[in-house]
Amino acid sequence: MCHIVVIGSGITGVTTAYELANLGYKVTVLDKHLYPAMETSFANGGQLSACNAEVWNQKATVLKGIKWMANKNAPLLLNPSFDLHKYGWLMEFVGNIKHYEANTRDTVKMALLAREHLFAVAEKEHIQFDLEKRGILHFYHSKLDYEIATKVNDLLTTGGLERIAVTPADIKAIEPSLKGEYYGGFYCPGDATGDIHKFTKGLAEASEKYGVKYLFGMEVTDVKHHKKGVTVLYHASNENMHLDAAVVESLEADAVVVCGGVGSYHLANLLGDRVNVYPVKGYSITLHLNDEESVRNAPWVSLLDESAKIVTSRLGADRLRVAGTAEFNGYNRDIRADRIQPLTDWVNKNFNITTENVVPWAGLRPMMPNMMPMVSRGRRERVFYNTGHGHLGWTLSAATAVMISQQVASQHPV
Repeated sequence: MCHIVVIGSGITGVTTAYELANLGYKVTVLDKHLYPAMETSFANGGQLSACNAEVWNQKATVLKGIKWMANKNAPLLLNPSFDLHKYGWLMEFVGNIKHYEANTRDTVKMALLAREHLFAVAEKEHIQFDLEKRGILHFYHSKLDYEIATKVNDLLTTGGLERIAVTPADIKAIEPSLKGEYYGGFYCPGDATGDIHKFTKGLAEASEKYGVKYLFGMEVTDVKHHKKGVTVLYHASNENMHLDAAVVESLEADAVVVCGGVGSYHLANLLGDRVNVYPVKGYSITLHLNDEESVRNAPWVSLLDESAKIVTSRLGADRLRVAGTAEFNGYNRDIRADRIQPLTDWVNKNFNITTENVVPWAGLRPMMPNMMPMVSRGRRERVFYNTGHGHLGWTLSAATAVMISQQVASQHPV
């Protein structure tokens, strides 16, 4: 039986392991953390959002980034300190502006396939993850923002997305909890929300039924290539207190799939490839709705406030996830109070719910300069990548896992 090693147990790693196991492969997953979904897949915005498939490669994005550099509360924040990786990535980002329309359409198509497949997998494996199929509502505060959004909407619908223009009255009817005044919006009824951490953990448990083995608390140090396969070398990570980190162990495999999130950049260098993933930090807060009024007044329909770049997802009766912001600041994972406070202020402005019990979080989105995931083989025939999904890892993972598994199967049959 063909043996595949998957590096990383976030949403892309676990979905990849699951698909490979269903094709009949022996699969081993390595992760430096002690549990699945402990980094970017832990507490994201929660949206399964084909409606957010627009890539960011536009001149307007660049201009806003420059304009907002001095504003600590800005939705997009760039640390201007020199870093070769960061500025090289930004130059490639600008170079991909010409591919904006094609990449957006391709992302929409991929997201629609992923959405359908994820629902099917969740139903098949009986995974409970606070799924809500109530759609996603985008709203806009000005005529100018709405007119720009109309052009984007026209592009998204050419990719097959169902997205409907709505009036201010429609907005209040779709989500009565909103208390602000809005110019207009768009509603995508087919999109959904859920708890990515619960889903990933549930799918990891389900995949074990198909023979997937997980080695948690283990960090990959090297991959040796030879004619008949690869040797993956690893040792205990800093989190694994029970084993000696000086002891190096090995796994023999037919191929390796890198699903390492923001760590993919360094893993690719180790494997002789250049995968230009850059970490773009995002923040979230999880509000615990511990009084009846807050449970009643919190939104159930997922929302996106375009001007603030903030999203919401209802996670069961007693939790509301609110997320936003993009920060170019390297691999820094610090949770900054000045970036969390705008999320809390936004909730207080738009809803009659308590913000007394707020849990903050920050995660690093693994973004490629063209905003498209890398789902392909590396230079060497036994190395594959499924990474770089950026802000759409939760949305695209079910599709890219199938894609990379089929690529593995075409070159290394079971």
